Amino acid sequence: MSQNQAETPHSDTVWDARELWPRDRITAYQTEQMKAQLIRVGRTSAHYRKVFAECGFDPETFTSLDDLRRLPLTRKKDYVAGLAEDPPFGTFRAVDMADAVRVHFSSGTTAAPAPVLWSAHDADRWADLYARYLYAQGLRKADVFHCMFGYSWFVGGLGATMAAQKLGALVIPGGSVDTQRQIDTILQYKPRCVIGTPSFMAHIAEAAIARGINLATSSVEMVCVGGEPGASIPGTREKIERQWGAKMFDCYGALECQPIGWDTAAQTGPTLAEDFIYVEILDPKTDDPVPDGTPGVLVLTHLDKEACPLVRWWTGDIVVRDSTPAADGRTHARLVGGVHGRGDDMLIVRGVNLFPSAVEDVVRAHPGTTNEYVLVVNDSMKDPNTGMLRRITLRVEREDSTDSGLGERLKAALRTQLNVSFDVEVLDAGTLPRTVHKATRVVKE
Repeated sequence: MSQNQAETPHSDTVWDARELWPRDRITAYQTEQMKAQLIRVGRTSAHYRKVFAECGFDPETFTSLDDLRRLPLTRKKDYVAGLAEDPPFGTFRAVDMADAVRVHFSSGTTAAPAPVLWSAHDADRWADLYARYLYAQGLRKADVFHCMFGYSWFVGGLGATMAAQKLGALVIPGGSVDTQRQIDTILQYKPRCVIGTPSFMAHIAEAAIARGINLATSSVEMVCVGGEPGASIPGTREKIERQWGAKMFDCYGALECQPIGWDTAAQTGPTLAEDFIYVEILDPKTDDPVPDGTPGVLVLTHLDKEACPLVRWWTGDIVVRDSTPAADGRTHARLVGGVHGRGDDMLIVRGVNLFPSAVEDVVRAHPGTTNEYVLVVNDSMKDPNTGMLRRITLRVEREDSTDSGLGERLKAALRTQLNVSFDVEVLDAGTLPRTVHKATRVVKE
């Protein structure tokens, strides 16, 4: 077993003693690990060997985490270019192919699906970190764990399965298909914990209601969600927790980094795995560091990833960090409010910065709406002189087809809370498409 993994729980509530390290020990560990990682990456990754040479960076001279800022940021376009340069696995690969044991792929919604490799060490580390977080949320040996993440190509299903098995839970690998069978399985096999995307969890709850089934009276006590924002959006969390009668936990990760940070039982925001990644929060315009409490883009560097390690990876996700120790004694920093949005998803309407997650919070907290909504933009909504949006359309479903006042009430709430005027189109329940994976919330017509 790797020295980076726990073999047995540290306590009744903490999986790994590293979760309780004081800040100075976290920093010392990150500094030591970072130097070793940069030396290895500079030797084994064709991409970073070239980057280091171009900027005159010698990993042997690394002495402080501040030295990392001597290196350029790594962005998605760099990874894609590496795949084209040395197909099929690219120039970021840092192990011999004989030492790679798994490959997962991006969704391919905006480009060709991109592969990311894992070594045996990487897969074991991934399982242990997921286990750390599931344990922190309350999963225990002999619990039934119903996994409704996808298993085809996607990273979520296998990672969650490995982690729950490591804890000794009984895993039901349901995947993200066959809604009615998922509901029947919950009723018959009585899982304590379910996991999937927020969209699919909302869809399952809706489908159960249509059958006259109240999941709030089921065996489920934990609803773990990832793959898209949701669990940290108050309106979404309140609605899904009410529908399921269970606590909902934010499980934040990305294809390139599994995991980044998950909620604990306290639900105070995803707790970062700071013994696995070094995190910077940067101003999206200047790339300069921002202090805790200030929104910025999450940038991460792997401390021990072997197969596809990343250095200063620009996630594009807007977050707010809090590095103070949590009330439960955990010392790793938290992302308050989870992911607030993506820099490339942000809309500017009459000078107001607007993230889809902010709209979701208002919509799902508003009485009379279903879980589904979509934001629509097109050229007619733009100022012909500046190209900036003058207005935006929200399409939303109503639970009651006779509720003729929902649109005006929702328009007023959006104006008050977001300082943006919306054109609201109210549709009957079931009109908008449902998703079993990641929902598309902004449509350009």
